[in-house]
Amino acid sequence: MMHLNGTNQSVKITLRNPLDHNDLLDYYIRVYDNPLAHDWYRALKEILILGNQLEKNFCFLGFPKTARNLDYLCRELNLAKDAINIFFDDYQITETYTPETLKNDLDPNQDLLNILHNHFERLQGTVEHLSNYYKRADYNTKYAIRQVNNLCHEIESLLISQRRNVLTPEWVRPSQITTFLQVKRYELTDEHRELFTENGYNRKFGHVYMHWTQIGKTLFEVFRDEEAPILDATTCEAITALKYYSGEFDIDWGKDIVYGENAPWHDQEQNAFRAWLKANGLNSFDKQLSLGYLPIGEVDLESSFGTTDQFVIRDMLGNHLDIFRIQVDDVMNTFDYCWTDSDYKQRQIDRLKVGYDYSSRR
Repeated sequence: MMHLNGTNQSVKITLRNPLDHNDLLDYYIRVYDNPLAHDWYRALKEILILGNQLEKNFCFLGFPKTARNLDYLCRELNLAKDAINIFFDDYQITETYTPETLKNDLDPNQDLLNILHNHFERLQGTVEHLSNYYKRADYNTKYAIRQVNNLCHEIESLLISQRRNVLTPEWVRPSQITTFLQVKRYELTDEHRELFTENGYNRKFGHVYMHWTQIGKTLFEVFRDEEAPILDATTCEAITALKYYSGEFDIDWGKDIVYGENAPWHDQEQNAFRAWLKANGLNSFDKQLSLGYLPIGEVDLESSFGTTDQFVIRDMLGNHLDIFRIQVDDVMNTFDYCWTDSDYKQRQIDRLKVGYDYSSRR
């Protein structure tokens, strides 16, 4: 069981309606009393002091009703695809991305989405070894490569949430992914990693988790998305265990999923995952493998929303899917830009140029 911080550390988040910038909504995160949560709190405060730009086009996933619908996401994806194909003579993305090709009835076309993500991995490379494609790309193309990754995950999440909203609405799993551009990262310690074994893959409504701040698939994603393959050198190439933490964070806005309590299908999947790890010579209790989520806090639901009802809260959030302000102690930063602004893309590219220039020299 996670304990709340005895010093009453909290984070205030102000959301706004992307279609009506005068419509605001506040909620509050209570920070846990564990070493990683303390370090995250300090790192987030540092981000606000430094003024890092919030990654606005990848903040909210899994909300079935959103202005960022499938038609919009497909248009953005094809703009990114076209930019990549125009720039490179030796790399082309040839698949067709439309609302029709990305769906199989109510299901996402997972094969097509996996191919899309593989394009990103080849074009971007890893944090330690950026690809030659990425190094020689111009600003607009580097941005397009980043968009391929973001939009791939957002499309997959949207389609899954819309399917669940039809079949099992109580299991819709919205989330908030709070990331910043050019963020400073810190190495995880063994003490931080203890949370992997304490929490595993449990997720709870309104709870806050450390953001996965590096490129590459996790072991669990490979097991789930690629149908539990035998791990060979090729399969393992893109798998990464988490090495870093930052002031970034994720919030789960879906129904609790806790092993051994309320989701038999989750228990079956976790048991199969552990068996698969063992069959491939891996120990499911090895904290160095980064198996699970790192809990760092939880939203004070009652004081923030006046209710703990997940359906009411989800509807409230669904109308305010734009982070406008974040406050830690007496430090506050306002992010007065939005993906609906006409100059949003150029503003992002302008802020990313320093990182783009650095990566091209590596």
